Amino acid sequence: MDQVPGSPQEPQDAHGRDGRSGCYRHPDRTTGICCTRCDRPICPECMVSASVGFQCPDCVRSGGGTGHAPGASAPRTIAGGTVTADPRLVTKILLGVNAAVLVAVLAAGSGLVDRLDMLGLAVDPSSYHLVGVAHGEWYRLLTAIFLHQQIPHIAFNMLSLWWLGPPLEAALGRLRYLTLYLLAGLGGSALTYLLAAQNQPSLGASGAIFGLLGATAVLMRRLRYDMKPVLILLGLNLAFTFLWPNIAWQAHVGGLVVGAAVAFGMVHAPRDRRTLVHAGTCVLALLAIVAVVWVRTLQLVG
Repeated sequence: MDQVPGSPQEPQDAHGRDGRSGCYRHPDRTTGICCTRCDRPICPECMVSASVGFQCPDCVRSGGGTGHAPGASAPRTIAGGTVTADPRLVTKILLGVNAAVLVAVLAAGSGLVDRLDMLGLAVDPSSYHLVGVAHGEWYRLLTAIFLHQQIPHIAFNMLSLWWLGPPLEAALGRLRYLTLYLLAGLGGSALTYLLAAQNQPSLGASGAIFGLLGATAVLMRRLRYDMKPVLILLGLNLAFTFLWPNIAWQAHVGGLVVGAAVAFGMVHAPRDRRTLVHAGTCVLALLAIVAVVWVRTLQLVG
């Protein structure tokens, strides 16, 4: 998978090829956005939304020209999240959780996979009992997105998470980023549940990863960055999804749609109603996922 521009693994000069300056706090990140107070270049991690344009964290802390005491307005990301010292913390935790589940799978064997993967409805051959989401095992919709069985599978997904995650976590804030990741993963599971064969198991973080890819495209569009790299990356991944055998394309498409929709609500929300719009967007996405699961369950057991 190609690296997304703006990822911390992509070193750049102080001035990009297109002449843009590097962020004053992160010189390796080129940007076309400047602080409306001091005119210093700022990257997505550093930009704080203001009534007009964006401001840098230093100007926000100083309170200069606002009539407020220093510290009255905490630095915020473009989506209204708190600017943190480590914008990769949640991504690291997600990597750790996926790795821990893989270790458990390797230690426990396929029995653990059979209990946690995404499965609509089937008969367990060892007990002749019904198993699956339609049988009340709703947790499978969530556990499947942290479940991997093969080293190449988890390696590809976790490498993608490390490329895509930190820039989004920095731009959205930790809570919003984690919410988007989980909703995208659930969206992928829900569409798989709806469209795949009821006895076809699936697993992996791919739905959530595609959600991050869709969110990256939305964020780059919001910041008016060059869209060609992310669109090429998205096109290649979709081609891989439909042309490579034994891939649950439903999870990829579901995660992509949910991730892009949630990100759109987060980065385009009016500043004075940001919290309300963000909460409403996430609730609507969750309700849509619940509706899809409910419809499919009625089809299988009704």
